[in-house]
Order: sequence, then structure tokens, then C-alpha cells
Amino acid sequence: MRALITGASGFVGSHLAAHLRDCGDEVSLSDMESDVADVAEMSRVMSEVKPDAIYHLAAISHVGQSWDDPSAVLRVNVLGTAAVLAAARQHVTSATTLLISSAEVYGAVSADELPLRETSPVRPTSPYGASKLAAEVVALQAFRGYAQRVVIARSFNHFGPGQSVNFFVPAIGSRLLDAHAQGRHDVVVGNLATRRDFTDVRDVVRAYRLLVAKGESGEIYNVATGVDRSMQEIANAMRDSIDPSIEFVPDASLMRPADTAVLRGDATKVKTATGWSPSYSFADTLADVVNSLR
Repeated sequence: MRALITGASGFVGSHLAAHLRDCGDEVSLSDMESDVADVAEMSRVMSEVKPDAIYHLAAISHVGQSWDDPSAVLRVNVLGTAAVLAAARQHVTSATTLLISSAEVYGAVSADELPLRETSPVRPTSPYGASKLAAEVVALQAFRGYAQRVVIARSFNHFGPGQSVNFFVPAIGSRLLDAHAQGRHDVVVGNLATRRDFTDVRDVVRAYRLLVAKGESGEIYNVATGVDRSMQEIANAMRDSIDPSIEFVPDASLMRPADTAVLRGDATKVKTATGWSPSYSFADTLADVVNSLR
């Protein structure tokens, strides 16, 4: 299979490229996150690669930073999706496009709505979540209006070795390691009360390839473990493995204007469609993250 990955230089893109190559796929990479909304450029890339499968990862993906420039987030995440789909329609009409969406589209949820299913209400609370929901609408319109083969992966939080320290798990790990090396006994943190459903990125990319092969066009699939953990629990586990003497100090500047309290997904649909299930334990992935940061 000939595959094109947009946003290939990112954390997930690098793991996905390695997995696809291990599976024998021919992989082409596009690193143009900022220019993915350029229709002419995407058309050029698509005409040169002629992919059978398009993994559309290119996005501004940091939830907290999305508050700083919502317009840029909408341009890249929504217009970029439209440009990728338009280029695919023009040059590779039979290709499957996998749109990588996010559990942030669910937004504000109550305890009685958990676990979240693909049919659960969507009410995003961040510019990032809103942009991903809009991108889903664009993708579904391409399916309904043009009969384009599009599958949507609604991914919950993922982590693993190589993730940027802009994201929670490696950020906490990096601060803990720095404090330990410097002999300090405090680390500043944001809101540790929120709960998220974390999947190892290596399991996530397996799900993506399976969805391209076996997912039904026009359908949305949660990629999740079905277990939510608090940021406090994760931070404590990393502290215990690095330096149990360190204390966490709340810092108001690290708090977001609005934060979804809990996200936990039901992955029954993707498991039924593809046979996928997570294979990495949470503890093993945390250890891999710490080792990669060292």
C-alpha cells in the first residue's frame, strides 16, 4: 500500500511512519503543518505521491495553546482538512483518507455520560476541540456529497517516547528530572484534577492502519482504552519513579481558561470493526517516556 502522511514530522507521524514501513507499506511524508491549507500545494503533493491511503495528521494540536490564536487553529485544522480532501478527489479518487480527530470534540460531559461513545453529544470547550469538530463535518460532507472514502478516528489522549514536552506527560517528567538533577524539591503544575483516557502512541498508530484497511467510510471510531486517570495520579507515578521527595506546587499561570473535567472512551466500535485492542500497559509506557527524557 502506498501511504501519504500529513504532519509526518510530529510525534504521532514519526511513530505511524515506522509502523507502516514495518507492515511493508510504501510511505511518503508531508511536513507542511502551516501550509496544509494551501490547496495548490496539497494538489501538487497528491499528484506526485498518488497514495492509496492518506493519513491526515497535520494540525495545530495543543489544546492549551489553541486559546492563544483560535483563527490559526481553525485555518490549519479545518481549511487544511478541506484542502487535503479536495486534492485527494482531484488526483486519487479511490484513496482512503483517515482524518485524525480528537476526543476534545466531546467537551463538557457529565459522569452519567461516560464512557463516551461515537453517538455521545459533542460540545467542545476549546478552540482546538471546535476546530476538530468542524474538520469532522468537512470530512463527512466529502463522504456524503462526493462519495469520497473517508474514515474518522476520534482519538483520546495518547503518549509515549518522543512526545514534545509541550504535552502533559513529558512536561511533568521533564520538570521532575530537572528538579532532581538540580537538587530542588518542588515542581510547578497546572490543574491535576482533570482525568483523561491515555493510550500508548504505538497502539494508536496500529489502530490507524487497521481503520484504513477495515473501517467503514463515513464512520467515526473512538480510539481509547476505556480507563481514565487523573493528572495527579500520573504525576505521582512519575515522581515516585524519579524522586519521591519532590512536591507539586500549583501555578495559576498554567491553568486553562476552561478545561474538560473527564474524558473516557468506549472503543467497542473500533474493536468490533478491526480487532484492535491496546497492547502496552500504562506503567510500561510511563517508564518508556521517562527513559526517553533521560
